[in-house]
Amino acid sequence: MVTEIRIYVEGGGDSKDTKAFLREGMSIFMKDLVATARSRRIQWRLVTCGSRNAAFDAFDTSVRQNPRAFNVLLVDSEAPVVTTPWAHLRERDQWDSANLPDDHCHLMVQAMEAWFVSDIGALAAFYGAGFYRNSIPSRANVEQIPKADLEPSLKAATRNTQTKGEYRKIHHASKLLALIDPTTVRRASGYCDRMFTVLAAKMS
Repeated sequence: MVTEIRIYVEGGGDSKDTKAFLREGMSIFMKDLVATARSRRIQWRLVTCGSRNAAFDAFDTSVRQNPRAFNVLLVDSEAPVVTTPWAHLRERDQWDSANLPDDHCHLMVQAMEAWFVSDIGALAAFYGAGFYRNSIPSRANVEQIPKADLEPSLKAATRNTQTKGEYRKIHHASKLLALIDPTTVRRASGYCDRMFTVLAAKMS
């Protein structure tokens, strides 16, 4: 069992406040894992880093500075994943994994928005009147939805909503993360399920 988990996440923009909002939303989405860590006195730190390069740099620094912690990188895959997680990022981003096992690397496939469209009920509840769910691609496996289709479909589905307005990642992602159901998302996204499974196993 590990004694400390440190997760470095892509997203949150450049502002300290927006990064804090995303960190709060992601922490709520992972609330069962957070509760397990607290119950077992495992230190838990989740850092929202802004750009994907900043997330990798922070993760890489922590691997060197906090070698006893279980360091985790969580970024968008940006494309279908047909290899192992680290191999995917080496090919796409030229990142050196320093021979770390793949359980340190986790992907939102193909982007964070795939998690949102996994739970149409939560989207409808958040956006309310005017939400057009038929604009969201229907897939049992949301990881098959091309990244190029995810954000445009969310914008189309929310364009005529009366209170929240059109989907804006910086403003809405943190709130949606707090609303979507992890079990629903895990059923639709194998890589999300993998992340929960790996982290739970590290704390068992």
